Amino acid sequence: MDLSIVIPIYNEVENLPILHQRVVEAVAGHGFSWELILVDDGSTDGSWELMKQMALNDPSCKVIRFRRNFGQTPAMAAGFDAASGHVVVPMDGDLQNDPADIPLLLEKIAEGYDVVSGWRKDRQDTFISRRLPSVIANGLISRMTGVHLHDYGCTLKAYRREVLDGINLYGEMHRFVPALASQVGARVAELPVRHHPRMHGTSKYGISRTMRVVLDLMTVMFLLSYSTKPIQLFGKWGIYSFAAGSVTGCITIYMKIFEHMSMNRNPLLILTAFLLFMGVQFIALGLLGELNARTYYEAQGKPIYSVRERINFNG
Repeated sequence: MDLSIVIPIYNEVENLPILHQRVVEAVAGHGFSWELILVDDGSTDGSWELMKQMALNDPSCKVIRFRRNFGQTPAMAAGFDAASGHVVVPMDGDLQNDPADIPLLLEKIAEGYDVVSGWRKDRQDTFISRRLPSVIANGLISRMTGVHLHDYGCTLKAYRREVLDGINLYGEMHRFVPALASQVGARVAELPVRHHPRMHGTSKYGISRTMRVVLDLMTVMFLLSYSTKPIQLFGKWGIYSFAAGSVTGCITIYMKIFEHMSMNRNPLLILTAFLLFMGVQFIALGLLGELNARTYYEAQGKPIYSVRERINFNG
């Protein structure tokens, strides 16, 4: 299989027929084999029934149904796990991403890139609740990760299969895949793509999502820099605390001997004890992190979703 298109679906029953038609029009006739994987993330509006019928009528359409709403990232993870294509292209199911851009992403992949990220240069969303938080988040993510992209939040991307094989997704981590892929030397490119106003339904995400993204950014920064060596992060601060505690301890002793200041009335004694205690805590935390890192890398992965049923999958 050359291409797998993965689309999470959550209450998009009005958009599904048009979405399926546009995907077929965009990729059919290009001379490569492809599959469409739709993941129902606990829809309650009849989306599953329509998806099931689409799969029965079109063998290239494969559908997965979750037992409940797990979220966009688990839905993408399920689609990635099920995909058999050499290139995997995720996109939104609300028709704001344009399937006609998929061949453009594939052309960029053919140039030798491992990840091609879409850039909604002319984004058709409200400014205060969607675009402004996105601009701030993209700037922060680019600066912190060192992978400079205009639009981390654009779902429309293209990945080589081998890039996704080593990445497990949690939280809102799907948007950080380009940064995580760069950690293992993947070549990342960005390509302007079209973005359309939403035709049917309502957005499932708002400004409250920004806080979750910021917290996940902290996780990504740790994974990029210290996932295999947590002692170097926490141990460093432990050494700093010990050093500062030693200095304040020496000052306290000096003041006792030469200035005759009672140690039990000197606040530096409390600061010394606090800093030495924090040094022990940091180093202990680093050692525990080392044990957890080994467990993380050596233990077998566990799925973050629960599938009710699959259609049109071999085996």
